[in-house]
Formats: sequence, structure tokens, C-alpha cells
Amino acid sequence: MTELSGTIAAVFIVYVLVMLVIGWVTSRQTRSPMDFFLADRSLKAWVTAISSTASSESAWAVLGTVGLAYKEGLSAIWFLPGCLMGYLINWFFIAEKLRKRSEEIQAVTLPDYIENYFNDEKHILRLISVVIIFSCMMAYVAAQFTAIGKTFDAIFGVSHVISISIGGAIVLGYTMMGGVRAVAWTDFIQGLIMVFGLAVVSVVAMQSLGGFSGMLVEVEKASPTTLEWMGGKSTSTFLGSMVGLLGIGLGYPGQPHVLTRYMAAKNTEAIKNGTWIALGWGLIIYSSSILLGLCGQALFPGLEDPEHLFPKAAEQLLPTLLTAIVLTGVLSAIMSTVSAQILVAASAIAHDTYSKMLKQSLSHEKILFVSRLTLLLLGLGAIFIALGETRVIFWFVLFAWSGLGASFGPLILFTLYWKKTTRQGAVAGMLTGFVTTLVWKSTGLSDSVIYELVPAFFLSSLAIYGVSRKTF
Repeated sequence: MTELSGTIAAVFIVYVLVMLVIGWVTSRQTRSPMDFFLADRSLKAWVTAISSTASSESAWAVLGTVGLAYKEGLSAIWFLPGCLMGYLINWFFIAEKLRKRSEEIQAVTLPDYIENYFNDEKHILRLISVVIIFSCMMAYVAAQFTAIGKTFDAIFGVSHVISISIGGAIVLGYTMMGGVRAVAWTDFIQGLIMVFGLAVVSVVAMQSLGGFSGMLVEVEKASPTTLEWMGGKSTSTFLGSMVGLLGIGLGYPGQPHVLTRYMAAKNTEAIKNGTWIALGWGLIIYSSSILLGLCGQALFPGLEDPEHLFPKAAEQLLPTLLTAIVLTGVLSAIMSTVSAQILVAASAIAHDTYSKMLKQSLSHEKILFVSRLTLLLLGLGAIFIALGETRVIFWFVLFAWSGLGASFGPLILFTLYWKKTTRQGAVAGMLTGFVTTLVWKSTGLSDSVIYELVPAFFLSSLAIYGVSRKTF
């Protein structure tokens, strides 16, 4: 264990140095707000594809989905088509249209796009967007910092105070230096580490059980219900669970930290090629998660916390150096998301509120200074919240994905595909999606009926259509 900890420490130091070098190099190319928030619309296919997908998944992809497959067995397989459906909606129906439209109306952020699209001179749409983004993102960021602390503690045995502070400083360091260009390139590397780690561990786990056929036999022996399509659930419970897992995909079209990557893409070719790269990445990530979760039932029966399966399997099945690289993938998953989210939260204050709503006319250098200062202050705030270990954050983060997805997803699709969408319809849609998510989650309907994103997305769409028809 001492040898493993030392190797992990060495690999992690190299990893951190690479991230900081990327931040330093990209900072030399960052000369304007367009550079800082959109990389001057220069991202190519591989970086656009893998950075956007990696930033959307966080530790849920490498810990949560593996744990879900371990716990639910084959009945959890519906999260694979659910997530891939989200990828398909984004890449086939949103990415290229949003890239073109945002360039035409000179939108730098998602609130920019919404306000400019509807020519909203009163800033009502921007204000609503900023409030939703900021409230969801800050809870998300604080929870991700807490996850960094837990991961450091599990791997290095370092207290959460030190680990959250160190992890937060690293993320803030490279994000402040290079903005979205630094975040995109670091996410690209982190995404490759994530997919490599999951694929290797799942394949080695399967081989250790005697290949695919041997794995089926061993899993059947360890837990007969694991390989049942309904997992021993009643038909109604299974159908509710299936619809909920498929509904996860509805969140992807409304995630600002994902949508801004499409806005930053260089051209049509970057989107066209990026589509297949992103789908391939997602397919490998989620199929590997399911495979590892199933293998886990035979390899590590009776795990108290299924989310420990991935690091536990890596530690016991792989050589020390490979284990160190794979476990760094867990930190990569968290960091790729937190850097993207905190940049979006900072843009909501520095660009959308300070520059646009308060009409502060500053030079490029001063706007960059304000943006970096905002990012630093927001980051420190999120770190302090994480250090306080407040449990309210975790309750809030459960619906942050749904809140963003239901507030922005339907509206983005309507603006791209229905010209009769009105400003009033946009206001109604965003508020309906956000409030429905909040009410549905807080009243326990998510657990007893269906995942909150499904009704919130549907009602938001209905509100946009209905109000737009009346006010067109």
C-alpha cells in the first residue's frame, strides 16, 4: 500500500504539472474576453468533442454509474441509451446550429445567446438565466470540491481541509490563467484518462472471471437477479426506473458548460467530426461502467458502498503504475467538470452581469482582470462551502443537473427550430422548468413517481409553446 501511495503521488504530481503548464501556455494566447470565455471560437474536433463530454460527466461517470450497475444489475442498462440520447440530441440537433447562430448574433455566453436572440433590451432573460446558472453551478462546484477532498482522503489519507484546498488551488490556477482554452485542453486530457481507466479496469475484470462467458456464469452464481432485465423489480417499478434513466439524457441540451464548447468550436468540420468522437467516447465510458458493475458482483460481493468498486478493482487487478494512472482518472473526472462549471459561473457575474447589465465599458485587459478576479472569489467561496461540509449542498446538487436541463434545454431547442418562440414564452419556459424541478424534488415525487427532469422538461416545453402561441 505504501508503494502504491508513493506511485500515485508521483503520477499525480506529473498530472498536476501538465495541467498547470497547459494553463500557462494558454494564458499567453488569451488576450480578450472572447479568448477567455470562447477560446476565440478556435476549438477543433477532438478537443471540442472530448472536453464537452468529459465536462458533462464528472465523478458520476467513473464512480456513480459503476456503482449503479453493481447495485441494479442489467436493469440499470437504460442509463446507457439515456445518456447517449443526450449526446445525440446535442450533437445532431444543437451543436452546429448553436455554433452558427451564436457567431451571427455575437453571443459569448448562453445568457448572451438568449438575450440577443430575443433582442431583450430590458435584460429580463439575462437576469433569469444568470440567477438559474449561478444558483445551480455554485452548489455543483462546492460539491465537486468536496468530492476532490474525499478522493484525496481515500487515496492519500490526507485530511479534507488540506485536500480540498490543494485540489481547489490547482483547478483555480489553470482556469484563471487560460480561461476556456485551458479548461478545454485540460478536459481533453482528463477525458482520455477517464475513458482509458474505465476501459482497462472493466476488460481486466472480465478476463479475471474467465472472459465474457465465464463472467456470466460467475455473476449468476454470486447474484442471480443481477443478470435479470428487471432486476427482480415489479413491472411498474421497473418501468418507472427505466423512464427515469432514459430521461437523464434530457438534461444534456441545457448544460451551459457543455453548450459553450459548441459555441467555441472552430467550424462545421469540427462539429461534424466531433459528433462521432463524442459518441464513441460515451459508448466506451458507459458500456465499460456496466461491464465493471456486473463483474463487481462476482469479484467483490457485498460491497457496503458500490461507488468504491472502481478504485477497489483498479487496486486489486492492475499493476501499481497502471493503478496510479487509473485512480488519477477519478480526480480527472471531478476536475474536468469543476473547472468548466466555475468558468460558467464566473462568466455569469463578470460578463453577463458586470459588462452587459451594469454597462461597464472597460478595456480588454481590465475585463480579463475582472473575469479572473471573479473566478478566484467564486472559487474561494465554493471551497469554503465545501470545507464547511454543509449537507444542504448535496440536496441541492441532486437537482442542479435537472434544473439547468429543464430551464435551458427546451428553450435552446425551440430557438433553433421554431421561429415563433417569443420572449414571454422564453421567460415562462425557464421559470417553469426551474420551479417544477424544485417542487418535484422537494416533495419527494422524484423517488415515488419519476425522475424530476422528465416532467420539468415536458412542462417547460409546454409553457414555451403555449405562451409563445398567445404572444406571437
